[in-house]
Amino acid sequence: MKIDCETCHTQEGWEVNPETFAFDHQKTNFLLEGQHQVTDCRSCHTKLVFNEAPNQCMQCHTDVHENTLGSDCAQCHTSQSWLVTNITELHQQTSFPLLGAHATADCFDCHTSNNFTRFEPLKTECIDCHRTEYNATTEPNHIASGYSFHCEDCHEVSAFEWSSSGFNHEFFALTKGHAINDCFKCHTDNNFSNLSTDCFACHQADYNATSNPNHAAASIQNDCALCHSTEPGWTPASFDQHNDFYVIQGAHNRIATDCFACHEGSYQNTPNTCFACHADDYNQTSDPGHAAANFPTDCISCHTENAWEPATFDHDGQYFPIYSGKHREEWNSCTDCHTTASNYALFSCIDCHEHNRTDTDDDHDEVNDYVYNSNSCLECHPNGDD
Repeated sequence: MKIDCETCHTQEGWEVNPETFAFDHQKTNFLLEGQHQVTDCRSCHTKLVFNEAPNQCMQCHTDVHENTLGSDCAQCHTSQSWLVTNITELHQQTSFPLLGAHATADCFDCHTSNNFTRFEPLKTECIDCHRTEYNATTEPNHIASGYSFHCEDCHEVSAFEWSSSGFNHEFFALTKGHAINDCFKCHTDNNFSNLSTDCFACHQADYNATSNPNHAAASIQNDCALCHSTEPGWTPASFDQHNDFYVIQGAHNRIATDCFACHEGSYQNTPNTCFACHADDYNQTSDPGHAAANFPTDCISCHTENAWEPATFDHDGQYFPIYSGKHREEWNSCTDCHTTASNYALFSCIDCHEHNRTDTDDDHDEVNDYVYNSNSCLECHPNGDD
């Protein structure tokens, strides 16, 4: 690097005058920052060949860590001070991040060197430090049960304690109805190794005691997950296979979780026709009286599963147009025409169409065999036309 002599010296002499010194060290490959800004130049430049001055920390500073932390001092230290204030953050960049209880541990609990500046690499397996805890544990007895030495299989590395909320039970989620803190509710007789994860293995007593419906009597499958979730209290239950027998939709969704509403305790040979469940509705209906009028019991021919009303009876297509043509909106109820409530096969035209010479007889004076009655009206006016 070529530098003009006048950058440092003057014509008065070779002595460097700090007031006229103009050399910019920041343009070199070693910036003067922190403590280096007040360091005497000769501390680093011990000879006049300036470009041979050392530029690595280790070349000027003694490695008090005795090469246990590598040669890159800048990983932990800055040129401002040797003090390190972010040890935990720096440790996160190593092969063993400090999580949970490890973040509050004393460095020398793990780094047990007699020299507090030596930090030799440690093993990172939990058991390497916690074998004493493993051997001393009795609930459950890890040694007797042959538990794995991989502590993280069961315990959370980020936890602050070995048990309870710090226990890693991911292989069987302890959520909702299973959110319990008493391990011995499931792990009886100190069995922590061969416990079945099948619902029925733990809930057989619930299955046998259930009466609505009676699972045992109805021979309901003992695969609890077919109907239940892990929500507390077993409800709501959802029997998706029900659609294979009878699709629950529309108004029936309101009783989807009330099995007894249809099955009444019996789950064998339950009828799946509308009338089988709604006979009372059919018999008690008066407008029109279904039973008296001998209406078909196939409810779906007029009604939908969403609600009883509005009913869709194809009166226009099968019998007489009352929803279209001249009779549209000319009536209010079925009994306007079907005046005999006990027999809807009977109907009346002449109750509305008066029998008098002005309105009716004069209009039919040229009609052979004209008779004023409802059947004659329909015979000549099947669509209600003039």
